[in-house]
Amino acid sequence: MHIRRFNRIQRLSHLFLVVTFLIQSGTGFGRLYITTDFGRSLCRLFGGYEAAIVIHFWVGVAMMAGFGGHILYLLKRIDRKDPVKSIMGPDSLVPGPQDGQHMFQRILWTFGLGSHPKLDRWAYWEKFDYWAVFWGLPLLAVTGVMLRFPVWTSIILPGWVLNIAALLHRAEAILAASFIFIVHFFIGHIRPTSFPMNEAMFSGSVHLEEAIHEKPLWVERLKKDGKFEQQKAKPPALWYRVLYYIFGYTALGFGLYILVNGIIYGRYIELH
Repeated sequence: MHIRRFNRIQRLSHLFLVVTFLIQSGTGFGRLYITTDFGRSLCRLFGGYEAAIVIHFWVGVAMMAGFGGHILYLLKRIDRKDPVKSIMGPDSLVPGPQDGQHMFQRILWTFGLGSHPKLDRWAYWEKFDYWAVFWGLPLLAVTGVMLRFPVWTSIILPGWVLNIAALLHRAEAILAASFIFIVHFFIGHIRPTSFPMNEAMFSGSVHLEEAIHEKPLWVERLKKDGKFEQQKAKPPALWYRVLYYIFGYTALGFGLYILVNGIIYGRYIELH
């Protein structure tokens, strides 16, 4: 038996974010490392050095449009009758005191000093994943627009602000890529309980036994609230599983290619 974890809008939003993030990583790192074979090979994938920056800008615009749509989606989901529960309740991604308790309990469990924490719908690391992207996107967008239109920026702000913008944009891009390609990929797909892939975001559902093991409080709450039957779902078709396995590991391979070569060629970063 499978239980539904993500709806269609959430899954499509995740897919959109994956594709746009990979494009931004390829075009951005291609230009950053343009003095190396690694950078030139990335730029060739997108039509060359000049084409890469055009693609980078417009995909960035698409990402921010998606970010705006996500904000509207969140606002629509707030229960006007009980906004506090909507924002701070167990179905919310807003961190709460229980997340700190779960993290501390997990540390104790790791060293054999306590029991495994009983998690609800969202684990503390999933909330961290979410907010890492949430605050990073506006920073990349603002600094990206400033760098794309330096003359307009200099009319409004002192010229030295562009140096700060370039530093912030580059640092946040490297931080985001490193986090996604190392931490998120490992926690999401490589750790023993998820390997060879956490299929929830692609299929929209998880096996009931997995849900009970990973998020027992969520399953208990669904049963208590009488929503368990509504959350039952069919397992994904074989052809669909094959499709998202190919896509997922292609994305993982591309991300690791950027990460490994970014480390190898780090001393050749083009600063201009």
